Order: sequence, then C-alpha cells, then structure tokens
Amino acid sequence: MKTINRIRIASKIIGEGCPCFFIAEIGVNHNGELSLAKKLIDIAVSAGADAVKFQKRDIDSMLTKNAQAQPYGGAHSFGETYGDHRRHLELSKNDFIELKKYCDNKKILFLASGWDRKSIDFVNALGVKALKVASADLTNIPFLQYVARKKKPLFISTGMANMLEVQRAVQAVNKINNKIILLHCTSTYPCKSEDVNLNILKTYRKTFGPLIGYSGHEQGIAVSLCAVVMGAVVVERHFTIDRSMKGPDHAASLEPQGLYKLIRDIRIYERSLGSHKKVCLEAEALMKVKLTKSLVSACDIPKGSVINVKMLTEKSPGTGISPVRIKAIIGKRAKVAIKEDVVITKEMISW
Repeated sequence: MKTINRIRIASKIIGEGCPCFFIAEIGVNHNGELSLAKKLIDIAVSAGADAVKFQKRDIDSMLTKNAQAQPYGGAHSFGETYGDHRRHLELSKNDFIELKKYCDNKKILFLASGWDRKSIDFVNALGVKALKVASADLTNIPFLQYVARKKKPLFISTGMANMLEVQRAVQAVNKINNKIILLHCTSTYPCKSEDVNLNILKTYRKTFGPLIGYSGHEQGIAVSLCAVVMGAVVVERHFTIDRSMKGPDHAASLEPQGLYKLIRDIRIYERSLGSHKKVCLEAEALMKVKLTKSLVSACDIPKGSVINVKMLTEKSPGTGISPVRIKAIIGKRAKVAIKEDVVITKEMISW
C-alpha cells in the first residue's frame, strides 16, 4: 500500500510537523437556514479554524422510500417523517454556491461531505479542495472508490467500524487515490469519554502512516487537544451557536467559546513544542543569574589562606564561581581577604 507523509489542501500543508488542520464542522447545525450558516462561518473564522465543513445529501439517492416514510417524532425532529426531517435540514444548491463564495471572501476553506454520488458530484463541481466521506459509508466500497476517482485529498471517518473494515476501505481507496487522511471517530452523540479510545490513533499511525486525525463528538475540549498531542494532524469538531437548539447534532457540538478555546489551546500546544535541543534560553538568562547558586565564603578567609571545603557554602545569586567547580578551587590560595558571606569570583583566587 502506498502511503504519503504530507498532503497539500489549497495553501495548507497537512502532516507530521505541520500545524494541526482544524475543521470546524457546521454539518446541519444551520437547521436549514442560510443566515445561520453564515453566522456559523463567521464564528469559525473568528476562532481561527482552517476550514468549515457542511453536509450535502440528495434524500432520494440516500434513503429508500420506506426509510423516508418512517415516522420521526421527538424534540429534535423537523418533520413528521424521517424524509421530511432530512429535507428540512438540507440547504439548496444555490445556498451552497453562495456559502462557497462567502467562505472564499472570508479566506476560510469550504468543505462538504457528500452522502451519495449526486451530492459528491455537486460539491466537487463547487471547487472544493478536498472531499469527505462520513463514517456511514466506510463499508460502501463502490461509493468510496467513486469518490476516490475525483483525485482530491480525501478525509475518511471511521466510526462504527472494526479494524478489518477500516483496512478494506483504505486498501480500496489507495488503489485509486493515496491522498487519504484517516479520521478516528466514535459515532455516538455525544460520545462518552470511555468510548473515545484515543489509543486507536497509535494503531492507525502504525498501520497506515502519519496522516491520521480525529473527528470528535464528545463534550468539552480536553479530548480533542489530547488527540493532537497523540499525533492527530487533523481535528474535526461540530460547533453550534447554542447546544440547546433543536436539531440532531447540537448537543454533541461545541459552543463558540469552546471552539475558540480548543483552537487556541491547540496552537499554544504547538508553539510550546519548540526545540529538541536543551539549552539555557535567552529568556531564562536573567533568572539563571538570580536563582542559581555560587560558591560563597562560610567564614572570613584571610589573604593567602589555603581554601578548604569548610570555608565554602552555596548561595544565590549565580554571579560567582559555580558549585560545579568546587574541586577546582579547593587547595588554592585566597588572592585577597574574603569576608564571610561573600560571593567568590575567579578574581579572588590565585590560580
């Protein structure tokens, strides 16, 4: 299987040693309203996300007539049947065209996952720089290969799957298109911490290479930050204006402040990695002088005296001879008279 270490999506490079690529998932949290979709884009831009992602479905292509006709009640339903509910949450093609232009003007990447071939064709024609396949289609090998033939970088989520299913999917796509970013995912909404299983990131990295990421549905920001620490080069999180809103995904989403904090903390973590080389930093130099110890006279030392260990102690500041050099001055003579409790410098010693 051919693997690669880095992928370019527009101006962004994704891979080991690169900044984490953050996808702010709007999904269907716009509730079918164009104005709300634009507000969510603005929030993502303000938070510093690299991309926003929507979901596109052609209901007749995705669901059987029987599935569409199923009663769909409950607090988060937008229709009497499941088909009506899903149609309410769909933006029109003109809406998507407008949102793509809106993202371009806001300098944020527009992405969308297509849940059927018509939807993939549509979002691909919009000029997206990468495509996304949701966990629901991981075992849909003909569909995966159809998407792979678009020859664009491909995010693949792996919720609800076992390892064999993930391997089959990657192998099927890789024959056509090796620009794959595999996203670990648990498809529960919201996801409990004990169901996240971040160790799978290590398994994916060992098996498939470094282009692995995390698509999270948990509450809070800690787990997603930990995913970056464990090597995720992409993080995808749903977000909303208000988690209490009506709709299927709001409860498993971050509110604006959570989105801001997560992206902020990821960038802080990345900056904090710094160098592999351990040195005293320029920023530490003054503190080093103030806090480290010097050899200090433990008593009055007359001029010409042979210095012994009982004459010495260690105290701050670190402006004199370092305690690490104590053996070098034992047996030497005092060049000048040294009062008790004085920092000893090299000028005071006859070398």
